[in-house]
Amino acid sequence: MADKIILYIHGMGGGGDSRIPSILGEHIGGVVVRTYSFDPDIAEKQIRAWIAELRPVLIIGESLGSLNAIRIAGLPHILVSPSLNAPLYFGYLAFLTLIPGVTLLLDLIYRPKEGDRQKLHFTFRTMRKYLPLRREALANCPAAGSSDYFHAFFGRHDHYRRSGIVSIRTYRKYFGDSYEVYDGTHFMEEEFIVSMLIPKIKEVLGIG
Repeated sequence: MADKIILYIHGMGGGGDSRIPSILGEHIGGVVVRTYSFDPDIAEKQIRAWIAELRPVLIIGESLGSLNAIRIAGLPHILVSPSLNAPLYFGYLAFLTLIPGVTLLLDLIYRPKEGDRQKLHFTFRTMRKYLPLRREALANCPAAGSSDYFHAFFGRHDHYRRSGIVSIRTYRKYFGDSYEVYDGTHFMEEEFIVSMLIPKIKEVLGIG
């Protein structure tokens, strides 16, 4: 794996010390994860710069980060708990941040853990940007004519599936039946990383 770089796009509030890419790095190496901006426009520039620098052979997107991963065309994609509908919630509820004190409250509620983590700042302008992010990402899906490879993993006990933020039905609409369900939560547990995610990565990259 030394000559094969995998770019891992973390989820909301994640970062350079996120758990799943750390586990992947221990088992297969070659995994690069960097903390990017919560602002989708800035994030796109950062991620495209990393693509040009690293020339990865695979991109993995986790949760909300899946949209940023999908938006990058020309690479195979593996998605972990893709939150394809989260941008709808952000976009259509953005008006709430115009109420005094709401942005501060959300920033406190969703304050990331200590360490190299994405800074979250819920402003109207930033949250509204998630609607075009979703449109641009889904423009690069098989249903829209993309020839990129996609495969997703969903947790059977993912609590975000109740609200529709994570939806297998939505995924199938745009990406077809290339997905698996593991018997865990939104935050893929190590046993499933080892038994399901890593074998899929090796299969996609054609390594033993």
